[in-house]
Amino acid sequence: MFNRRRFWRGAGAGALALVSAATLAWGTGAGRTAYDALTGKTPKKPPGRKPPRKSAGGVFAKAPDVMYVPTPQATVDQMLELAEVRPGDVLYDLGCGDGRILVTAAKRYGIKGVGFEIDPSLVAEARESAARQGVSHLVTIRQDDLFAADLSEATVVTLFLLPQLNVRLMPKLARLKPGSRIVSHAFNMRGAKPKVVEKARDESLPGSHEVFLWVVPWEEEGEE
Repeated sequence: MFNRRRFWRGAGAGALALVSAATLAWGTGAGRTAYDALTGKTPKKPPGRKPPRKSAGGVFAKAPDVMYVPTPQATVDQMLELAEVRPGDVLYDLGCGDGRILVTAAKRYGIKGVGFEIDPSLVAEARESAARQGVSHLVTIRQDDLFAADLSEATVVTLFLLPQLNVRLMPKLARLKPGSRIVSHAFNMRGAKPKVVEKARDESLPGSHEVFLWVVPWEEEGEE
């Protein structure tokens, strides 16, 4: 089951790609399609990744469904600005990786944030980052499947998921408090008309990438 937003950085400043579960086995289908769409090219083999670590109880956590590499900081900043984050907000990052969106929001705006991440090594890294940056009292990292997450306290939600995964989350997102903001990097949410669409600022990324904003309740596509 897919469960996260993911990024891939290449040489130098880096290049971004979202890779589905198919890429882990480097088979056919969505993995290559997503990679091609974001980078404009297909590598000879997928970027490497360390094997999943054991959880505290000694049992291997669920294998990640998509490859992870961190998002460029310029895009993190853009997503938070587009959401018009303000004091009192609560940010939920679904598939938080190393926690950089949460840490940035906590440092810059002083808000609380909750991240959901399935990979125990990334959970540990995100928690260490929050502590190192002095915001562990504001940032909570949960090792859990984002599709099981209770989003009721969120006023801002950040995403980087495949389009079909955004759609799967729509029933949960639609129940957010009125005025809550949802920001997605690279992929739209079919059936929901975005309030704002911006070109991603990070010029080191190949191709054209967009950042989408919705405000709850969103307007359905096709509505006048």
